[in-house]
Amino acid sequence: MIMKKVINVSTKLSDGREISLETGKLAKQADGSVVLTMGKTMILATVVAKEEAKENVNFLPLSVDYQEKFASAGKIPGGFLKREGRLSDHEVLICRLVDRVLRPLFPSDYHADTQVMLSLISADADALPDALAAFAASAALTLSNIPFNGPIAEARVVKCNDDYIVNPTPKQIENSTLNLMVGASSDNISMVEGESSEVSENEIIEALKVAHDAIKPMCDMQLKLLKLIGGNEKREYSHEDSDLNLLEDIKTKTFDKIYKVASKGISDKMMRAEAFNDIRDKYLEEYKDDEDFNENLFKKYFHDVEKDAIRKLVLDSKKRLDGRKLNEIRPIWSEIDYLPNAHGSSIFTRGDTQSLTSVTLGTKLDEQMIDGAMNSGYNKFMLHYNFPGFSTGEVRPNRGAGRREIGHGYLALRALKNMLPSEEDNPYTIRIVSDILESNGSSSMATVCAGSLALMDSGIKIKKPVSGIAMGMISDSDSGKYAILSDILGDEDHLGDMDFKVTGTIDGITACQMDIKIDGLSYDVLAEALNQAKEGRHHILSEMIKTIDKPRKDLKPHTPRSYKMSIAKDMIGAVIGPGGKIIQEIQRESGATVLVEEVDEKGIVNIFSSNQEDMDNAVERVKAIVALPEVGETYIGKVKSIKDFGAFIEFMPGKDGLLHISEIKWERIESMDGILEEGEEIKVKLTEIDRRTGKFRLSRKALLPKPTKEN
Repeated sequence: MIMKKVINVSTKLSDGREISLETGKLAKQADGSVVLTMGKTMILATVVAKEEAKENVNFLPLSVDYQEKFASAGKIPGGFLKREGRLSDHEVLICRLVDRVLRPLFPSDYHADTQVMLSLISADADALPDALAAFAASAALTLSNIPFNGPIAEARVVKCNDDYIVNPTPKQIENSTLNLMVGASSDNISMVEGESSEVSENEIIEALKVAHDAIKPMCDMQLKLLKLIGGNEKREYSHEDSDLNLLEDIKTKTFDKIYKVASKGISDKMMRAEAFNDIRDKYLEEYKDDEDFNENLFKKYFHDVEKDAIRKLVLDSKKRLDGRKLNEIRPIWSEIDYLPNAHGSSIFTRGDTQSLTSVTLGTKLDEQMIDGAMNSGYNKFMLHYNFPGFSTGEVRPNRGAGRREIGHGYLALRALKNMLPSEEDNPYTIRIVSDILESNGSSSMATVCAGSLALMDSGIKIKKPVSGIAMGMISDSDSGKYAILSDILGDEDHLGDMDFKVTGTIDGITACQMDIKIDGLSYDVLAEALNQAKEGRHHILSEMIKTIDKPRKDLKPHTPRSYKMSIAKDMIGAVIGPGGKIIQEIQRESGATVLVEEVDEKGIVNIFSSNQEDMDNAVERVKAIVALPEVGETYIGKVKSIKDFGAFIEFMPGKDGLLHISEIKWERIESMDGILEEGEEIKVKLTEIDRRTGKFRLSRKALLPKPTKEN
């Protein structure tokens, strides 16, 4: 086989680092393939699409898979199989980032099965691949003959002090107050996701501008590469039937009726759906005997007409489907301590969206182990989001968390994590579970609110409560009209041009997620949306604090107690004991769980117990072990063993000293027989610590009155 010509293009970031794209060497049978390289990070991106769409498919069956090969980091996978398996949550989240920025750029009438596969084949800890994956995918699509209105790219931007840094190192991310992933074309931003430490709306806008400036040359690179390979004509396709007469007939007979129903402001979701369905059914009744009537095409056209009518209503009257004003928030009620056996719980209900959330506090043993190609270690804060079918009145099998559930849960986690107490002040592993019981828009933001309430109910000392809101927008490019919607319904999310979720405290933004479905959205409009979101967040927060405004003073009685203390590094062995003897004894006798680890050249002891009595017992024993014996001090000791020359006394936990036969009494003792018994408690004085060996010498007679000499 003759190898295709290998072509390479590159660009440099502002800090001098280079990003390159290469095609023509690997995966040449795919419709498009590239290798993206930055530092030692290499991503192989391939795209393949079927020529024809499946029958009666009226959507884009796009699948995006991102996988980090363990070999890329010189690692062998853990577990029994020793091979890459199901995608991790980390990989799924990257899949979502790529999917969200790519999907809107395919033609709306293109419905062929399309697969994007991204493989991390070489890893570099200082060149993180998550910010490069969409760039690589877009390049492969741009070079292919698959219809695609790109190119696009993504970039991560962080703020460290007053500087904005593009595609930073992990150390720079760790020290940042703002961390945003931004997806965009040369002309328009289309996707944003990130977290922050209570930043302002203006800081978000500034970060978007910096990211977009960095993305533009990445898009130019892809066009340059396309030109170098001689271009690639996009394939012709016909995946949709068309009947303009039918479309016009549907408009004529239903548009005004739909507009009228929408203008009634029916707040009940089911009643509103029934009213729209009635219009649909009456139209279909006219054609029930027409064998040539295309019902699938009708469903598409009716949906489009319904969407246009509702959008027109909002733009014309500033009136929404449920009758609310544009910035009006649905009624809110909340409750805490609903679950009697949970360590913290809450119900948060906003309109027809409801979350039942629980908080469970565990020990270090409950931490989640992370074993990935680039990420290894332990995680002590988890948030799991569940979305059962009944929440929307549907019958849907429970097959575990899907990509949507993982994504929504992670957004809520990012919103809350920066408000948790510091590592030093929080010994607990925390798991939050949000079960969505009703859903009509923005269940992820309900999770944020419910999670914040449940944490305060548990007694975890969060810094500030966090609220979240989902924003939407409807616009018309011809007239220039637009409407920004606060606290959007599920229907408004579907028919709108923007889905913008913002979380934060009273003092600033903690997380955001944005998907923009239109071109040409200005920064001024984005700023307006952010400021309207701020008003909404503050309103929701004001309702939340009516239920609870700060963490409980104390943990609940059934919550495991914890105590964390720092000890000298050289005392770790003393607490653990030979073969774990001492720490096992402490746990057995006290009933508490004791964990010891070395962190930053010092020992950290975490003690967990189901009650305060056991906790106090374990703490006292550990403190006694690490306490330093003082010469001249008196101790109550226990006889551990008896020898011919004396006895060994445990005068402090884990510390034995020799009580020589000559130091038991003032009178001379010839034998140890009958003098002391093992287990007997006696009072002794520490008289000496051998400088060379560290051995302890004890005396009992020093505490007894010295006999007077007879004349």
